[in-house]
Amino acid sequence: MVDIVVTPGSVVAGTNSTRDIGTAGETITAGQPIYLDATTNKWMKSDNNGTGTRTVHGISLNGASLNQPVSIHKSGDITIGATLVAGTDYWLSGTAGGLCPRADLATGMDAVQVGIAKSTTVLAVDIQDPGVTLA
Repeated sequence: MVDIVVTPGSVVAGTNSTRDIGTAGETITAGQPIYLDATTNKWMKSDNNGTGTRTVHGISLNGASLNQPVSIHKSGDITIGATLVAGTDYWLSGTAGGLCPRADLATGMDAVQVGIAKSTTVLAVDIQDPGVTLA
């Protein structure tokens, strides 16, 4: 699977960003898709190969270690700090905290779309999770 390579220092929320703030449940890097763990009420890296982690509630806007504050981009435009292909849709990958193009999803993964590239640097985040596992 070929995940996009994010430069954490270049991750910036757009002016139309919907945000939240929470506590990290593990080490998180800016630009990673994350979810809120219902048991611990802490933010964790989303992972399409994990059990109970195949969901995305947002993208981290900053790096954080365990129990540190993390800002979450929930929707709207984000400069993701990676080279994107305009018009391409990006999905939760099988790597914890990774994003990949749809073509890189594999059998057994869930179809969790995170957003569509508006340009080579900006991802329009609109998380879609229909609860479908690819056959």
